[in-house]
Amino acid sequence: MSTLTIEGLRVEVAGKEVLKGFDLSMQSGEVHVIMGPNGSGKSTLAHALSGRPGYKVLEGSVKIDDEEILGLSPTERARHGLFLAMQHPMEVPGVRPVDMLVAAGADAHELRERMTLEAQSVELRSDVLDRFVNVDLSGGERKRAEVVQLAILRPKFAMLDEIDSGLDVDALGAVARRLSRATSEWNCGVLAITHFRRLLQELTPTKIHVVTEGRVVATGGPELADDLERDGYEPFRPANS
Repeated sequence: MSTLTIEGLRVEVAGKEVLKGFDLSMQSGEVHVIMGPNGSGKSTLAHALSGRPGYKVLEGSVKIDDEEILGLSPTERARHGLFLAMQHPMEVPGVRPVDMLVAAGADAHELRERMTLEAQSVELRSDVLDRFVNVDLSGGERKRAEVVQLAILRPKFAMLDEIDSGLDVDALGAVARRLSRATSEWNCGVLAITHFRRLLQELTPTKIHVVTEGRVVATGGPELADDLERDGYEPFRPANS
């Protein structure tokens, strides 16, 4: 059993404090969903945890299995078991997926066969695996390719920044089902950032966290998604905002 613990995280971007004391704790095998209005700090959390340059940590702690990771490079954080599926996966010309995965530590033995099977599980055409990473792929194909990478690398915790954007209903169902299996297959902890309830129709959350103005303001079970769909985020905004 692994744990991811975020305590009092404050993060500044371009001179503005975006996260203002963010707290969250989860265990491997759990699915935690972060929802909130635009500008509330959801993507900032994902980038800060992964170590993206330009995201300045002012205060706080992020630990995996009681080991602080904030002082580590993005590569070292990944080696500690943290994976980020980006909101806008970037092109990597000249690098093929198989080479990238081997460089990231995947076992080369039977790798191509595993990639093909994982691509089938998320309804991604196998010929995409022969292209350079994300080059000439649609937004939905890039998102499904990220899930293939996740399944090969088997991280302790997977952060998914709007994995559902760009996916049609069928593709979203396939992706959500693969993520759900990951929670039991290798006890992966899933931290999913989303605006839409449709992701939760296949990926049942352990907890839902509502984020406004850079901090968690409410936490509950799957029923919290019903409240958000009915009432929106206004009831969760601070009274003085």
